[in-house]
Amino acid sequence: MTATAFHELNLAPQLMKAISELGFTHLTPVQQTALPEALAGKDIAGRGRTGTGKTATFLITIIQRLLTQAPKPCRRSHHPRALIIAPTRELVVQIHEDAKKLAKHTELRLHAVYGGIDYEKQQRHFDNGVDILIGTPGRLIDFLKKRCYSLRFGEMLVIDEADRMFDLGFIRDLRFLLRRMPKYNERQSLLFSATLSHRVLELAYEHMNNPLLLRAESGDVTASGISESLFHVAMDEKLPLLVHLLRQEDVSRGMIFVNEKRTGETVAMTLARYGFKVGVLSGDVRQKKRMRILKDFAEGRLHLLVATDVASRGLHIDNVTHVYNYDLPEEAENYVHRIGRTARAGATGKAISFSCERYCFGLPDIEAYIGHAIPARAIEDHMLDIGEPTHPDAVPEGMRGTDRCNHQRSGKSRHRPKGPRRKRSAQA
Repeated sequence: MTATAFHELNLAPQLMKAISELGFTHLTPVQQTALPEALAGKDIAGRGRTGTGKTATFLITIIQRLLTQAPKPCRRSHHPRALIIAPTRELVVQIHEDAKKLAKHTELRLHAVYGGIDYEKQQRHFDNGVDILIGTPGRLIDFLKKRCYSLRFGEMLVIDEADRMFDLGFIRDLRFLLRRMPKYNERQSLLFSATLSHRVLELAYEHMNNPLLLRAESGDVTASGISESLFHVAMDEKLPLLVHLLRQEDVSRGMIFVNEKRTGETVAMTLARYGFKVGVLSGDVRQKKRMRILKDFAEGRLHLLVATDVASRGLHIDNVTHVYNYDLPEEAENYVHRIGRTARAGATGKAISFSCERYCFGLPDIEAYIGHAIPARAIEDHMLDIGEPTHPDAVPEGMRGTDRCNHQRSGKSRHRPKGPRRKRSAQA
């Protein structure tokens, strides 16, 4: 199928100008399926991996509708015409940034609300008026109960990462908000989710108007531009192997995923002591520091980001070239979410996974979910001989003071050069 060009969609000139300035010329495969239907006013429940253009799909739909249709009668300026609900503050911030770029040549007023920053400042912003409101469920409810805005005049609803709403326990809050919007046949609703599970579909059919279901084809849950590989490795070999691989590849922007916060701190501290510019991101990092770490990573001041799964969903950081699954995820779907940080928008990237004795039991489920076996690579002796730390006093961005002290008291790295080892096969 030949890709449709954006200029063929008959979009408003202000919107088309912004799309052109962003360098978008043709629709991605997901946009090719979803965007014409959304622009025609249909409700959509879509499944798809990250990096496929789904955010632009719903933002373009919203902006086009608000530019070409009159608001509902009696609406006041602080009552939003479109509501976008996302499960995490990072995702809200990124949607807001993308929306500002697409709406830059319009007079549409955008507002993002989420926890962790100045509450009063967010509240005062409603006085300036809001056309598109983007937020996390909890903060949206806070301001709704304070009567800062009303949802009665909403024309469009977007629920992003719907499955994550269930995972994080936000479903009751989400239903609270939806019950305060116009009836499903009096608004357009778009829902996007990594999976269209039974509970997600139940939500869609309950609150949407005969939604069109768009599913990714099986076997297409990972991006075609990702080169995947796997090492069967012992727990105590993971850190030296990671250091070796990072040195070998000279990674300029890579993400390293772990299953536990403490593991992430240990990995980040070790990498810092071996001279890598690294930050650590977990649920305990304060919001302002989290935002700074993400900014430093996106702008190249940090080359590596160690993260728990709190950061594996919704983050949109361009030009990530490598993703390392230091721990295999315990949920197969999270493998796709993690490696989806690379090879976005047609780029290429590498995803390297470590299968150790603690997490190897999840490998068959992961390979069944993605529809193929991950190619295994052999570990050779020299790959574990990494020498002593070159920066023994270095600490990563994002570590709390007490954590830094605890790690510094632990002394030198335990990963000393190892003696001769027998070469193991990739199937070991």
